[in-house]
Amino acid sequence: MLTAAALRQTGSAIAVTQEPSGAIPWFPGGHTDPWDHVESAMALTVTGLLDEARAAYLWSAQTQRDDGSWPMQTRAGVVEIGDADTNFCAYLATGVLHYVLATDDDDFAVELWPTVRAGIEFVLGCQVGRYGEIGWCANEHGGHGEALLAGCASIYHSLGCAIELAERLADRQPAWAAARRRLGTALRAHPDAFLDKQRYSMDWYYPVLGGAVRGAEAHARIAARWDEFVVPGLGIRCVADAPWATGAETCELALALDTIGDHDRAATLVDDMQHLRETDGSYWTGLVFADGKRWPEERTSWTGAAVILATDAITRGTPANGIFRDHPAAH
Repeated sequence: MLTAAALRQTGSAIAVTQEPSGAIPWFPGGHTDPWDHVESAMALTVTGLLDEARAAYLWSAQTQRDDGSWPMQTRAGVVEIGDADTNFCAYLATGVLHYVLATDDDDFAVELWPTVRAGIEFVLGCQVGRYGEIGWCANEHGGHGEALLAGCASIYHSLGCAIELAERLADRQPAWAAARRRLGTALRAHPDAFLDKQRYSMDWYYPVLGGAVRGAEAHARIAARWDEFVVPGLGIRCVADAPWATGAETCELALALDTIGDHDRAATLVDDMQHLRETDGSYWTGLVFADGKRWPEERTSWTGAAVILATDAITRGTPANGIFRDHPAAH
């Protein structure tokens, strides 16, 4: 596994991308989306860059819209895509709980709680599916889009984190728990409720990573498509039918494996994707292994963040290392 010094170097590479506003774009000059921004803030927390992490979370609070949402994409403070991705809007709950677990700073949780609560209320307003699934996108015309399995699996985890925060701050939200139970049932029992995105690896492992699927069912799910997605020595494919191994998906699968006790294969996956590491600790997004070319030609903050979070989980590094494995407290 990577050393603590190597992780700090990657954290510093992420911090270099952070803008004065606190936003963390994909790369310097790139766009910012609310989900990857939070993922990067979590990595800053793990590597001890707490001032930078707090600045990132405060950016989330300052840029939230009146309805509790965030625009899907901004660049240097200018909105490029105004629609709201529900998964993006839920993820702040995961980030804030992660920060509190790492630092025990309940005061910061209190400060961010109105933002988290408004975001979750917005997301649950999009739970319009027959089985409890949540539309992936809300636009200015009131449409909610169809439900995506990976996105809803991530929302399931974020809802659990929000519920845990609510209990920690003595602001219990029983309606959230009921909505989460419905979403979990949809994820486990109604695959027909979601758009068919089975060619994407995220649809394979995210129900495990998000906690909706655990135990024997989780092991069976991972085993069913392991050979289809995993490329030994390189990582995993982003899509089943393309010779493209991507670092973030590889590390997310490692995190999913860690949640079900498959530690050796989790560690191997993180090791396998280190061919994407640059000398400054940043990470290229992926490799087209058919011709040996890195693509896209971007070193993304969120790829480095996924490496840091996976390594922290596997090594049991910080007090927040179990954010996916052990939290929310009840699956």
